Amino acid sequence: MIYIVLLVLAVILLAIVAVSFYFYRIAIARTDKSFLAGNPDLRTDGPSPASQAREWLDTRPLERVSLRSDDGLQLNGYYLAASPSSGKTVILVHGYSGHALQNAAFAKFYHEQLGFHVLMPDNRGHGASEGNVIGFGWLDRKDLLRWIEYVLARSGPASELVLHGVSMGGAAVLMTSGEKLPPQVKAIVSDCAYTSVRDQLAYQLKRIYHLPSFPLLASTSLLTRVLAGYSFGEASAVNQVRQTKTPILFIHGTADTFVPFAMAQSLYDHCPGEKELFIVPGAGHGMAYRTDTAGYQLAVRQFVAKHTAPALEDAYAFSTS
Repeated sequence: MIYIVLLVLAVILLAIVAVSFYFYRIAIARTDKSFLAGNPDLRTDGPSPASQAREWLDTRPLERVSLRSDDGLQLNGYYLAASPSSGKTVILVHGYSGHALQNAAFAKFYHEQLGFHVLMPDNRGHGASEGNVIGFGWLDRKDLLRWIEYVLARSGPASELVLHGVSMGGAAVLMTSGEKLPPQVKAIVSDCAYTSVRDQLAYQLKRIYHLPSFPLLASTSLLTRVLAGYSFGEASAVNQVRQTKTPILFIHGTADTFVPFAMAQSLYDHCPGEKELFIVPGAGHGMAYRTDTAGYQLAVRQFVAKHTAPALEDAYAFSTS
């Protein structure tokens, strides 16, 4: 009888290990993510402003830039200089399975309307950057610190920076917010971020696979710790915003069923510093800008203006009024 029990336990353990490797491969490893294309929670309808902005971006003098991460990966990105030259730079951070140029619409907004230099990095494990695993924002936070150093070396100590991320990029900038940031980082904009990797994957396990989080989440987290260098529990945007001293604008759509709106409310509630929450009724995941472009632009423009120095032309207009 004891042998039968041990055999059953061994089979269960092997099954858990096998399924954990499966989930690690589809979620964490740098593998094809085309399975997301059929996810109804990520459905988009109608023409996207991003496609029109991409045409605009293709006519701009984009500069390819790169640096080395703390763990030796080559990270690549694109830099679009403002004309006339500006003392302000935005670092735009893309989402899961995306790439830098998907932020074209935001690049156009910051560049044309706010007069910012624009830096768009490819996250590790994405686009032209090296890396065999996806950092879900946690590994990316260290990479963002390196990109901040790059901007300061390029633009000088008097420059001002804004971090703006969407989805996983939104979580990445929030996870960065809890680090020791230089004073030049003036504001953070986080669009449809999740509270933590553990919360997000538990939600997706239930929604997509109809599975409980235990024991698969714990076993896959352990596997990720061994193979990728981080666990799901430590990769927490909530814990990081608790420590931040940087003003944060949280943005989320009420119809987001991929990263539920409740996560935005939780992040906002746990942020002790200067903060604002811009809610877009009816917007799905990553669709806030598309759903209410004018409102989104106004919210970002006002938030950024509140926490950065006025542009030269604005200062001149103020002084002569």
